[in-house]
Amino acid sequence: MTRTIALPRPRCPICALRAWVASKHSTCLSVGMFRTLVIVILTLVVVSSPARAQQVDTQAWEQLNVVIPIAPKLRVTLEEIARTSDRQGGVYTSEFGGLIGWQLAKGIELGVGYRYVSYYNGNTASDENRLRQQLVFTSGRFAGRLRLDERFSLSGGEIGFRVRPLLRYNLPIATNGVKLFVSHESFLLPNSTNWGQRAGYERMRNILGISVPLNKAVTADVGYLNQYRFARYGARAQMDHAPSVQLTINLGKLGVAGLHD
Repeated sequence: MTRTIALPRPRCPICALRAWVASKHSTCLSVGMFRTLVIVILTLVVVSSPARAQQVDTQAWEQLNVVIPIAPKLRVTLEEIARTSDRQGGVYTSEFGGLIGWQLAKGIELGVGYRYVSYYNGNTASDENRLRQQLVFTSGRFAGRLRLDERFSLSGGEIGFRVRPLLRYNLPIATNGVKLFVSHESFLLPNSTNWGQRAGYERMRNILGISVPLNKAVTADVGYLNQYRFARYGARAQMDHAPSVQLTINLGKLGVAGLHD
């Protein structure tokens, strides 16, 4: 008698990956949620595809935020940022500043702040004072921010304005607060200045990462950041690839999302 051996049906890679993630966490991902994440990841890959004439740089980005409540709907955020670059020969910028946030309603916050920005090594730009105004919202798994920057360069008297819309999607993957996230931010420059800012759509930033609560007050966002500077005014396009680490120490919850800078 001839025996028939039943071979297991091959599983598609996406189904296999979804099953593996579900086995590692106590909360399973729904098919719709997982498909959403895959679509966003594929979109980021397409956006990050290198062009032939562009420059490419490997960087590393770090940010520390300390959130301090000063009233029931008012908080101060102290911020520190450092970024390194292969092309710039090490640390090329640092930022120190603060932001006052006022909760207008549940999930909506108005903020105003200041930063001092320094440049080093291969980055020969003059240091800057920056003022910021922003509106942050949180709705379900989505979070967004509309920010207006005013840039005051130490080498020129004109003010450079920047409009920075940001959108982020968070995908819970565990009951302990661990989330996958993707975010996109565009930089729109309304004006040119005598110290170097040029009007137009200047750059975009895309981040794919994981947000992990380390305890009740501390959250770490770790991910891959892709920044693309468009070819403009005779300058070549540039693609930056960077690991990104953001640590947020939140001493008071207001129900408004913390977002990357």
